Amino acid sequence: MTDPQYSRRGLLRWSGAAGLGAAGLALLPPGAARADAPDVASTAAVTDAAVTAAGATAAGQSAGTVLATEFDPIRPPAVPLAVRSPYLSTWLPADNPAGTWPTFWTGRTTAMTGIAEIDGVPFLFLGAPNISGHVLRGTALRRLTTTATKSRFLFEASGVELTLTFHSPVEPADLRRQSVPLSYVTADVRSTDGGSHQVRLYFDISGEWVHADSGTPIRWSQEQVADSGTALTALSFTPDTPRVLAENGDMATWGSIVWSATNRSGLTWQIGADTAVRPAALNDGRLGNSSDSDQPRPIDDNWPVFAFHFDLGSVGRSTESAVLSVGHVREPALSYLGTQLPPLWKSSWSSWQQMAAFFHADAAAAGRRGDALDRRIREEATAVGGERYAALCAIALRQAYAGTELVSRDGQPWAFLKEISSDGNVSTIDVTYPAMPAFAYTDPEYLGLLLAPMLDYAEHGGWPKTFAEHDLGSSYPNASGHNDGNEEDMPIEESANILIMSAAYAARTSGAKARTFAAAHYPILKQWADYLVDNTLDPGFQNQTDDFTGFIGHSANLALKGIIAVGAAGQLAALAGRTADADHYRAVSRDYISQWVGLAQDASGDHLKLAYDQPGTWSLKYNGYPDALLGLGLVPKQVAAQEAAWYLTQVNQYGVPLDVRHSYTKGDWEMWTAAWLRDHPVSGYLVDALYAFAHTSPSRVPFTDWYDTVTDHQSGFQARPVIGGVFALLSLGQAR
Repeated sequence: MTDPQYSRRGLLRWSGAAGLGAAGLALLPPGAARADAPDVASTAAVTDAAVTAAGATAAGQSAGTVLATEFDPIRPPAVPLAVRSPYLSTWLPADNPAGTWPTFWTGRTTAMTGIAEIDGVPFLFLGAPNISGHVLRGTALRRLTTTATKSRFLFEASGVELTLTFHSPVEPADLRRQSVPLSYVTADVRSTDGGSHQVRLYFDISGEWVHADSGTPIRWSQEQVADSGTALTALSFTPDTPRVLAENGDMATWGSIVWSATNRSGLTWQIGADTAVRPAALNDGRLGNSSDSDQPRPIDDNWPVFAFHFDLGSVGRSTESAVLSVGHVREPALSYLGTQLPPLWKSSWSSWQQMAAFFHADAAAAGRRGDALDRRIREEATAVGGERYAALCAIALRQAYAGTELVSRDGQPWAFLKEISSDGNVSTIDVTYPAMPAFAYTDPEYLGLLLAPMLDYAEHGGWPKTFAEHDLGSSYPNASGHNDGNEEDMPIEESANILIMSAAYAARTSGAKARTFAAAHYPILKQWADYLVDNTLDPGFQNQTDDFTGFIGHSANLALKGIIAVGAAGQLAALAGRTADADHYRAVSRDYISQWVGLAQDASGDHLKLAYDQPGTWSLKYNGYPDALLGLGLVPKQVAAQEAAWYLTQVNQYGVPLDVRHSYTKGDWEMWTAAWLRDHPVSGYLVDALYAFAHTSPSRVPFTDWYDTVTDHQSGFQARPVIGGVFALLSLGQAR
């Protein structure tokens, strides 16, 4: 599909977070990203049909050669690079790595530079550096492959193929590895023209990775690390005056960035001003193995960079590789009710040096595990939802997991979640709820770890209200609670959310664990279930998860959630051995759903209303999904079929609106709806529409869940873990 406004017209310039047009790709011209943008001799402007002759020439091709960039299986709205935790979340905000700086999810530059020197000629493949006295030629981006755990760029220049892979591992059922806050960067080089070429690779990152205020002084160090059978060179930097358990611009103000390379022949390193280090690499063919002594100093004072240079020597058909990693390490990780909690990785390694050495030693095996998980997700997602659904899963998993992190609480693992890109709360229940399908599918035990602090706070932390809390603290990383009761109350919303998530976890863990879980937490779960029995059939004027739409009374969708949660309480009661309670909650849920159908039915007889007292209205009843997830069978099939048919009458080019009041929608809720109505044509439409938005939107930001179905633009939010809702279709059928 080609939008006329994005037809081929040479090099395009885009400002801010906006990237490329609806059907094409353009490599940014010099100066488009930042004041110190590169002097690039020629840069490819790639559309669906062709590229400019200048780009072809830059890549060493004839002007008549068509160089198409292939996107497998989707052109991501932003490419995940190092996306591993709330504070390690770096993206490429367009699909043109040469000429664009990577950024933190907020859009703040987290500069990373990549240059390949081939037979003495420097080619830029990553970032936007300005290197005095040097003209950097462009590389041809032949393919961008995105999988659930990896982003792989395939470049070509002067008879050499460079594969650059960013791997942010997701390690189901392996808490030790999942706790490691590091991400791999691997470069593989080989000749493609039958000859041998002298190849050198240069990488650097800037101090911008460690703090959002470029006026912040930082200090740094270099060390050789040998452990776990491997040796690496580690460059680390940290704020000179860290503010523990605080943020600036959503970035941590304490902790260190660790930037490491596996030692190999031809490796050199240097720390110093960008204007000194980058030219040195190109002029001398190596770095000085030296560290600038002028420290601490502000990030923007002569812009200190942390650089590695790999002289790979003569490269033929056999692949030569460079392996790096980048991460953010900090201790404590966060606080819970005033107690500082260490990161879980500290339970396995006494220092980040030992952890980094293990991570590098594990690189090849981690790559194979990642490939296996990627294949599993792609194959199973294709089977249940088609290739476009599999593509959406490929760009959602890292984002979902990167909103969370593992800590140790009295020696036991817990997981916390940050409400990214909205309120910044700690473990927000109604943000964990839409993200739930990703965890329910990939690693149900991880869902249990996310639930643990939510339940503990209500049981032991001093939460004063009869319904469930909204979050564990107003500002990550401080889970300070709300013992004064002053929070963003969502009584039915949060009580229902946590009951549904608890039942989903219990259905996917072992039978013994499920029974122990239900029995241990039964008093608080029963308290919330009883609140719902008293309040959910006809909700009062309450806030709910889509709080940007405002409070609403008599909400049909909120009532549906609460009714399903009462049914979930019946399942939990049965697991806890409370037979009478189980029968009671089952009976109430069946009674309420029959009343709900009548209350929610519009007078027209062809759809359900937004609210009981608002005739002629409608909304996506995405809360039908947990009915399918838990196998409750509460919503009558004819009601589901009626809603499915109605939604098809309300479609826009890029999706179905959230409700009658707006043209925007939520991608997570669309996928929940697609899962609920999986046996109806609207399910496939919703998948295709979200794919079309992600593939074509000019809002080139980390996958947004809130966008306009008419304009194809982001409405708000980005990089949020709620995008784990994409896995709703996959999560069905995962129970014991």
